[in-house]
Amino acid sequence: MIDFLVSILSNPAIILGIIAAVGLIALRKSTSDIIKGTLKTLFGFLILQQGSNIIVNSLVPFSTMFTEAFGLTGIVAEDNSLVAAVQTVLGKETALILIFSFLINIVIARFTKYKYIFLTGHMMFSFAGTMAIVFNQMGVSSFWTVVIGSVIQGISMVIFPAISQPFVRKITGNDNVAFGFWGSSWISLSGWIGGKLGNKEKSSESMKVPKSIDFLKDMSILMGLIMIIVYVVTAIFVDPKVMAEISGGENPFQFAIFQALGFVVGILILLQGVRMFLGEIVPAFKGIGEKIVPGAKPALDVPIFFSFAPIAVTLGFLSALVGGLIVTFISSLLPVVVLPSVIGLFFMGGAAGVFGNATGGRRGAIISGFVLGFSWSLLVALAYPLVDVTQYGVQGLWFASPDAILVVIIIRLIGMLFGIHI
Repeated sequence: MIDFLVSILSNPAIILGIIAAVGLIALRKSTSDIIKGTLKTLFGFLILQQGSNIIVNSLVPFSTMFTEAFGLTGIVAEDNSLVAAVQTVLGKETALILIFSFLINIVIARFTKYKYIFLTGHMMFSFAGTMAIVFNQMGVSSFWTVVIGSVIQGISMVIFPAISQPFVRKITGNDNVAFGFWGSSWISLSGWIGGKLGNKEKSSESMKVPKSIDFLKDMSILMGLIMIIVYVVTAIFVDPKVMAEISGGENPFQFAIFQALGFVVGILILLQGVRMFLGEIVPAFKGIGEKIVPGAKPALDVPIFFSFAPIAVTLGFLSALVGGLIVTFISSLLPVVVLPSVIGLFFMGGAAGVFGNATGGRRGAIISGFVLGFSWSLLVALAYPLVDVTQYGVQGLWFASPDAILVVIIIRLIGMLFGIHI
């Protein structure tokens, strides 16, 4: 039963399909409308997911190329791989925290003013695993690990979306959805800083260019050209033999160009999925809000914001990459070398770009992305000594989600100050 519940809660497509169906049933829609709404919600989310997969598959070889080009070694911030690696040791605790925290989230949303229901399954899984690891290292028993970890995660599932909601309203223009991602507070902070230093009147989406190059106003063209330059320049610095291995014998520049174009294709697919998914889940969720948890808002994953300012996504990602690289190159002064986690920098940096654009225009998007990339990588490096994951046989990975890392820091500081062992 536990395995069955975990398989559902850790799969966002299943959660969202069930919620869409329940919401439409609660609204007393016809059988036809329930079937259409449920399937379109699933289709939209799966399109979004496939777009994300294409992006990741294009970023993985780029990350390898970049690491090889500059001879970097260190850790990569990647939550889900890390948590998955410890499931043979802490699988029971992770599963129970995941289940109970979701129930606590629903209870809080039902009986308090924090009407957010966290629906990003892989984030729920990674946070639950993080709690299991931290309390295990503090010598806390399995029973209390589950109890305390569930309460902390359940509360976090409403607190962090609440922190970000004022920014979400600025971007979306309404209060229909919330931000269900363990980097929402960091992205919001970066957006706030971008707003203070930017100019809201000059949006990234309305850049004026000469008529001879007005093709750059098309988001996909601009993004494609920028990513081709980034990929090709990186490939130039990779040893030819290594590049041949990465490309599978394909011409290195051809490989780099089509990986860059594949990245853009992934973005376009993701944006289409976002539009279709939001078009169905928001009306369906009103049934949950009206009949089951009054006023409830779905807290959803980071890509839902990309369609509001696609050019800002590119600006935010590239500036986040620069910020992350600076930390990598000064890592000799830090507890550990943090390699650029290109996937994390894209999704969080891109979101920071959207948030920064909403508060400070295109300059805000660039500044927000840079602040996100620099501060996130620095946070990972400074917090690294707090949790030793190598004792589980995990090498080269550490926690990635800024919000979860903040919670870990608080837990560890309390443990150190008061010697808490339950």
